Amino acid sequence: MIAVDSSSLVEYLSGASGPDVEALDVALAARTVHLPPVVLTEVLSKPTRRVDAGAFLRSLPMLELKEGYWARAGELRARVVGTGRKAPLPDTLIAQVCLDHDVPLITRDADFKHFVRFGLKLFA
Repeated sequence: MIAVDSSSLVEYLSGASGPDVEALDVALAARTVHLPPVVLTEVLSKPTRRVDAGAFLRSLPMLELKEGYWARAGELRARVVGTGRKAPLPDTLIAQVCLDHDVPLITRDADFKHFVRFGLKLFA
């Protein structure tokens, strides 16, 4: 199982290339991709998204939020911010659901590197 961030998913949907897009393509073919719920919201809220993207996104399995998720996400964000690093709320929510399920994240967003010291695995 692997999760994907909106940064890589949007590039995939636009037909871009790159190691993250290739990894996503392989994971989609193997049916191992799961969406963090925030990613679904982020991509569906983009007015420039492809019209057929909604059906595609809804066909992907979602990572479920586990008991205590919201508190753990708040604590994670506090730890990252406490190191003097950036921790946007959507990225924190994505990182926490990945941590809860112990799944790596495919992403182009460099801000996720700040979560690695707290256990997040990034696609390499």
